[in-house]
Amino acid sequence: MNPHLESQFPLTPSPESPRDRLRYNIATELVYVDNPDNGASPHDRYNASSMPIYQTATFKQNSATQMGEYDYTRSGNPTRSHLERHLAKIMNANRALVVSSGMAALDVITRLLKPGDEVVAGNDLYGGTLLYLSASNNKGQTVYSNIYTTDPEEVRPRLTENTAFVLLETPTNPMIKIADIPSISTIVHEKCSRAIVVVDNTMLSPYLQSPLDLGADISYESGTKYLSGHHDLMAGVIAVNNLSLAERLFFSINASGCGLSPFDSWLLMRGVKTLAVRMEKQQSNAIQIAKFLESHGLKTHYPGLLSHPQFKLHHSMARGPGAVLSFETGNATISERIVEGTRIWGISVSFGCVNSLISMPCKMSHASIDPETRAKRALPEDLIRLCVGIEDADDLIQDLQTALIKANALKISINGCHAPYNLDQENDAMSLSVGVLDF
Repeated sequence: MNPHLESQFPLTPSPESPRDRLRYNIATELVYVDNPDNGASPHDRYNASSMPIYQTATFKQNSATQMGEYDYTRSGNPTRSHLERHLAKIMNANRALVVSSGMAALDVITRLLKPGDEVVAGNDLYGGTLLYLSASNNKGQTVYSNIYTTDPEEVRPRLTENTAFVLLETPTNPMIKIADIPSISTIVHEKCSRAIVVVDNTMLSPYLQSPLDLGADISYESGTKYLSGHHDLMAGVIAVNNLSLAERLFFSINASGCGLSPFDSWLLMRGVKTLAVRMEKQQSNAIQIAKFLESHGLKTHYPGLLSHPQFKLHHSMARGPGAVLSFETGNATISERIVEGTRIWGISVSFGCVNSLISMPCKMSHASIDPETRAKRALPEDLIRLCVGIEDADDLIQDLQTALIKANALKISINGCHAPYNLDQENDAMSLSVGVLDF
């Protein structure tokens, strides 16, 4: 293998920032791909409008001593380089790196830690992230994961000379809390010069939020979600501006071999191009569904609602509220009936797909967190998470309304009189006047 790749970047994509040109609006940038003739790498001799899949593990060389741009796909592949350059552009980064999953991205990032380092993390993170971070305590690192990152001043007292990472999600999963990225980043950088602010941007994607522009040092996300949009691949993306930091990250990717495969890189590139139209439709649907739930008295967590306590903060950082929301019914058994009572909504632990998904986080995505810890973090056992897709909004609402009625979460009014649910399958779609059922 090319010896220079063991300690530094492969030759491609070209190291100059893809931002050094006329910029378009984000929806255009997602689709527009820079012309290789402008000096950008990689090149395609046939000038294909869609970058070919270089489905090869190795590359033939013309010399026994002078290696070409690529020699071994673990270290670099034209299809992956093409994707990384495009992602760097849309994430406003100097360097983007793609790996085999979102958790692989987190693993690569945490390899920057050394014994004695401390990690400050929010108290409402993806369950897999918290489970993974808990293992850091066994490697001589200390993780503080009960921090209310909704208030920057809650973060300040946790910062010490040993703080290496501050890990944020915003909106959080699944309580949809908002972390003040600019304020927290300023506090961290002023108090701990060596500390790195890491933001998981999976919930919003680059279309709606740009953490690096808000002061973060590393932005990462699961490309499995919105960037792909179809749940037909797994991928993780890491974006940075500091090229020295990027080189350290690349070393871990190259050494471990977790770089994204050529075929998955091609699939992800295809998905990225439709991100804007998918997200706009999903977000529009989510707003309507959130208003429906709130109008019937269900406690709904969504930054697209004026009732969200951090509505203004969220919209000062993001270009929209996203397409994930959660709500409470007050009863875990009823919530379970709702989740199992839908037709269109698929029961799944993931999100970001064109199909609408429903889940109970405490039983699924966050089941790895023990009940005592969930209680301390005020994670309701009855919480239902909705990941809204691109279907017709009226159909989604009607399907959800039927499940709510069947589960006795809502009461129906027929001819002005409240009645218990006793409709058969043929009458599921009838027009109903619905109100909240008191428990």
